Amino acid sequence: MRLLFVADGRSPIAINWIRYWIHRGDEVHLVSTFACEPDLELASLKIIPVAFSGVKKAGNGSGLNSNRNPLNGAAAIWLRARFRQWLGPVTIRKAAQRLRGEILDLKPDLVHAMRIPYEGMLAADAYGLVPLIVSVWGNDFTLHAPSSPLMGHYTEWTLKVADGLHADCRRDVRLARQWGFAIDRPAVILPGNGGIDLEIFHPSSEERSEPLVINPRGFRGYVRNDTFFRAIPLVLAQQPDARFVCPAMTGEPQVQRWIAELDIAHAVELLPAQTRPELAELFRCAQVLVSPSTHDGTPNSLLEGMACGCFPVAGDLESIREWITPGQNGLLVDPADPQAVANAILKALKEKDLRHQAAERNTAIIAERAEYHRCMAQAKGFYERVLTGA
Repeated sequence: MRLLFVADGRSPIAINWIRYWIHRGDEVHLVSTFACEPDLELASLKIIPVAFSGVKKAGNGSGLNSNRNPLNGAAAIWLRARFRQWLGPVTIRKAAQRLRGEILDLKPDLVHAMRIPYEGMLAADAYGLVPLIVSVWGNDFTLHAPSSPLMGHYTEWTLKVADGLHADCRRDVRLARQWGFAIDRPAVILPGNGGIDLEIFHPSSEERSEPLVINPRGFRGYVRNDTFFRAIPLVLAQQPDARFVCPAMTGEPQVQRWIAELDIAHAVELLPAQTRPELAELFRCAQVLVSPSTHDGTPNSLLEGMACGCFPVAGDLESIREWITPGQNGLLVDPADPQAVANAILKALKEKDLRHQAAERNTAIIAERAEYHRCMAQAKGFYERVLTGA
């Protein structure tokens, strides 16, 4: 097949999905909405910014981490998201003209836009005679779609013209139908990144001895990291030897302020973004994984931790309940309640049998429902169904 992906080419999730088709021998082209140099053998790469994705951030390159930024990290993330939600859709029409030109030149068999804002919206506005698949990621419906009138309009339009839908949870297929995705068009439910590579993410053969807790979610506006850090001293009051590790949080001023305010520096280690093997090793060392999000589909890091035998404590969301049965293979909590998060962490740390039971269940669940090659074989069949139907 000749495939054109419209995606954020920096995203490990998108790269993991796209890599499969390259290895399969398909002719793969990428239009990225952000400047990138992905480690992929692409037939072509074009950059088409949308919703201000081409605007360089100030300071040290991350913008939100700049010491000159008068706002703390959480406020800056929120303001940038709101700015894009209200004004980003205005940029779609012009960017879509460029994408339409690329589609006419390449004549792909299929266009796959990997998330609705703003790649799906861009591809939908450039819609032509080529079948279009749209992926839904985590909070496309629960956070972004209702955030502004134009976001709602473009979400609805994207789903009306999509020939196929890829979601990572059943909830989002149901919501997609409510937003206009036709009942007679095919949908598939697979992890957003295509699945978990069990050669990388697998349990350790050694018993975890240190009470280590990992928060792999990084610094995002819809993840209640404030709750997580405020839960730490509550855990330490009963488990003084507990330690907490936080990938992709090095240099975050807001996190550093929380640590100083709560006097927990001795128990917390902030790490830079990790490679997949590095993250897998952290999961194998940790006993508990915490994912305190308020909006989510199926977080890939949650599945990766489960594959490594790490006990999950997550926000109590409909989508997460598709993977976790509370008290059996994880615990679900109010992500805004530090005491609830602390109680769940302590329960997991103290109850060895619960952790072992959950690890056995979760490794079986991941092998059955989220293994990469099995999932991508389903994706291949889904692409073929979309092409046949279109």
